[in-house]
Amino acid sequence: MPLLTIALIEGGAPGAHGLLDAFAESGPVAKLILGLLVLISLVSWAILLGKLVQLGRADRDSERFLEAFHRSARFSEVNAQAGKLHASPLVGIFQAGYAEIDAQIKQARDQKPGSDPDYRITSLVALERSLARAVSVEVQGISRWTPFLATTAAAAPFIGLFGTVWGIMVAFSDIGASGSTSLASVAPGIAEALVNTAAGLGAAIPALVGYNYFANRTRRIKMRMDDFVLELLNLAERNFT
Repeated sequence: MPLLTIALIEGGAPGAHGLLDAFAESGPVAKLILGLLVLISLVSWAILLGKLVQLGRADRDSERFLEAFHRSARFSEVNAQAGKLHASPLVGIFQAGYAEIDAQIKQARDQKPGSDPDYRITSLVALERSLARAVSVEVQGISRWTPFLATTAAAAPFIGLFGTVWGIMVAFSDIGASGSTSLASVAPGIAEALVNTAAGLGAAIPALVGYNYFANRTRRIKMRMDDFVLELLNLAERNFT
């Protein structure tokens, strides 16, 4: 929270009543709201950094997996390499498809014991369903926690605004009790109340930018997964039917 920290630092000449001092003297509601906003912001930043690492590893492992996939002549060779590249969502899709193909081939053999080995699958539609389910699982893993960013972007400004409104109400109540309407008596309370608005925006803006960025990257990864599913289905139809 560098911006919020800077905003809370005392300023002015020596002996001046700083903003941090004013907020330290505020009521429990204002402190509770600021604490909530700081917590939400910290969680958002943790998600942002975690997602950057996760998606970076996913892209690197996907590139390496596709190289191995296109270089290998057999699915068993690809499956042997897949365990080393588990960060790629393509690996989960391939493993689901490989498991379905293997299960169908074994089922076909069990139905015809003693016959020559026949590497044929019985249902291409079942394989397609397995791959679609694997894509759904991988998309959920990639987009995990990103809804929190959207919630933060939508809710944090209103939480901060509530804290500001509450602080202004308290400030005007104190003005009415003291009977003084000078700027010197009004300014500290208003400035204290506006800290919550600044904190709300400070939490919402990075969350909004991060959510849009990760949503765009997730769409691109989903398109890559769909392309891989089509390629895998073509290979399965060509070699196992």
